[in-house]
Amino acid sequence: MEEPTTVAPLSNQSPIRGLNSSSSQINLPSTMTRTSLALETLTPSRQIDRMINSNHSQSPSRTIYSDRFIPSRSGSNFALFDISPSANSPSEGREDQSSAYTTLLRTALFGPDSGGAVAPATPEKRSLLMSPPSRNIFRYKTETRQSMHSLSPFGFDDAVPGVNHSPVKTPRKVPRSPYKVLDAPALQDDFYLNLVDWSPNNVLAVGLGNCVYLWNACSSKVTKLCDLGMDDSVCSVGWAQRGTHLAVGTSKGKVQIWDASRCRKVRNMEGHRLRVGALAWSSTMLSSGSRDKSILLRDIRAQEDFVSKLSGHKSEVCGLKWSYDNRELASGGNDNRLFVWNQHSTQPVLKYCEHTAAVKAIAWSPHLHGLLASGGGTADRCIRFWNTTTNSHLSCMDTGSQVCNLVWSKNVNELVSTHGYSQNQIIVWRYPTMSKLATLTGHSYRVLYLAISPDGQTIVTGAGDETLRFWNVFPSPKSQNTESEIGASSLGRTVIR
Repeated sequence: MEEPTTVAPLSNQSPIRGLNSSSSQINLPSTMTRTSLALETLTPSRQIDRMINSNHSQSPSRTIYSDRFIPSRSGSNFALFDISPSANSPSEGREDQSSAYTTLLRTALFGPDSGGAVAPATPEKRSLLMSPPSRNIFRYKTETRQSMHSLSPFGFDDAVPGVNHSPVKTPRKVPRSPYKVLDAPALQDDFYLNLVDWSPNNVLAVGLGNCVYLWNACSSKVTKLCDLGMDDSVCSVGWAQRGTHLAVGTSKGKVQIWDASRCRKVRNMEGHRLRVGALAWSSTMLSSGSRDKSILLRDIRAQEDFVSKLSGHKSEVCGLKWSYDNRELASGGNDNRLFVWNQHSTQPVLKYCEHTAAVKAIAWSPHLHGLLASGGGTADRCIRFWNTTTNSHLSCMDTGSQVCNLVWSKNVNELVSTHGYSQNQIIVWRYPTMSKLATLTGHSYRVLYLAISPDGQTIVTGAGDETLRFWNVFPSPKSQNTESEIGASSLGRTVIR
């Protein structure tokens, strides 16, 4: 049987008078010394400084407990506690980084007038300083829709030095499927032809076999413009920059000018011995490139079929584009060469030989004068950028597949490329980073044909699978969320002839 435990009577006087009293009697665990219970009297300012510098100074050996709970420091007003957030000089031996961090954190917590970094007082800040401070410490904020940069611990105060508050730009979404598909029977699967073009009047011209068809994008009306007969075929089409005139290149080396508004042929011009696969307009000047390796400049106001002949390519000319100021003509050929010509020379003024395959894809930038993009065929697969003003090669991007066409957006600094072997994809690029905004698929054959709508928002692509597909890829000049009139009104699948 256990003996009863004797309990000592309690004294009338408290056993703890003070921690520094020699007469104090406290039972302590064996692992705790009496000196560890020594308390230090801290002023409020000293306590805040210790809190700020806790991550950069050596932590004390004792554990500090706190009974304060502040749910939102940004809503607190420390002036109510008569706390002076003035910056103390850093202790000896502290690194400059610690001092900079302390100053930055103090400014973020207590504002620019706390002794940290001082920013110029704008009228908005001046009005905020003159307004009476809020007396509500534990203030609840109304949840509002905020951008990503509002999640910064420093909020929106641009007075904090060294902190970038620029908002995170949300990537633009590009629809991954076409909004309209047209059947285009007899659309040829030939890399060297250019059979699709979109007019400034919103009319699409398509060469199908030996005929040219017009599709009105506003009314979806299809019109047969011409029939070349059984012994000839369409190799290229090109709209004039103004008006309703359409140029048609044929397999017999002829170039015909048609008035699309009246469906009447205006002129028939000769000069090439072989097929005409490339056409490019410059005001009243029309350029034609042929398999006979030559480029002819034609003034439709003159009686002669051509006014100048450009020689330099060693193989078929398959790409032609005039610059936006109509001063330079870029040509690409099956000889893997890219040439630049001016209005007064019959020899190329610039020659670029870096491509290792046929150069059909050519596009001038509407945003920067002299910026030219070119794409190579199956053995090359690269998009290259050139500055024709300084005659320099700017950059190169390996796309992984044959580059068939290039076109720049008029509204934003982006461009689209269409591809053949082996992925048959359409890629939207952001320039100059050349980051991919979207990769569009749907064609089962090489995407050989490309044209852009007059509003600059929609592209149409054609392939050997005998389909034309319409994609909304670029934003409008005013709003990136506004759909084009064509894309919003034309849905479904129809036949172009």
